[in-house]
Amino acid sequence: MPILNHNGVKLYYEEQGAGDPVLFIHGLGSSGQDWEVQAAAFSPHYRVIMYDQRGHGRSDKPAGPYSMAQFAGDAAALLQAIDVTSAHVVGLSLGGGVAFQLAVDQPALVRSLTIVNSAPEMVPRTFKEKFAIWQRLAIVRLMGLPKMAAVLSPRLFPDSEHEHLRQLFAERFAKNEKPAYLASIRALIGWSVTSRLGEIKCPTLVITADQDYTPVALKEAYVAKLPNARLSVIANAHHATPMERPEAFNAVLAEFLAQ
Repeated sequence: MPILNHNGVKLYYEEQGAGDPVLFIHGLGSSGQDWEVQAAAFSPHYRVIMYDQRGHGRSDKPAGPYSMAQFAGDAAALLQAIDVTSAHVVGLSLGGGVAFQLAVDQPALVRSLTIVNSAPEMVPRTFKEKFAIWQRLAIVRLMGLPKMAAVLSPRLFPDSEHEHLRQLFAERFAKNEKPAYLASIRALIGWSVTSRLGEIKCPTLVITADQDYTPVALKEAYVAKLPNARLSVIANAHHATPMERPEAFNAVLAEFLAQ
């Protein structure tokens, strides 16, 4: 079982295939397992790297607080430990935020950037945004992670054909540890690299579901601030697009990486 010990924290990772390295970074409350379909699709042509972020999956879950800079530092340490000088970096949700942070902190490590259903900041400004965060924190604190999984799974996978994905998500999500999950949420609240988007010179693809939590217009606004970026919208999709619509997602990503 491949383990990186970084500053006393053990990070679990996996590699498949050979070729140009592609680092996949998962979302909040998930793990590298979310990228199983992508690993199978891309490993015949690329060196696919997946890992569990601190506080998640099979990695250590140290006491908080956590920070986005810390998450990005873990990703950088992993790449350096396995002799990757530059990688295509793909991040979903929280993983997209980590990818943004990595791109501004360690630009030499990021050959290209793919951001999936994410943003360069999480600064709640409206009552609705603040209430959504408070609600999630309250559900986890008072009713636990299984209840949070029951709330999220039908939102992520609403189609009847995806019952197996709802069950799989709920099972995996419920295995999180409450303190680590809460510390991960708090790392996001108030975080922003929006003012530094002009520093990201590498080719950037922003993929959004048409029914993501945040509107397409939000992604259009920050894509306009990136020097070398384009936006791709996947129809009839929700926040967990790589799992929900893998064929459409993989086609968009494969075209971008080939370029």
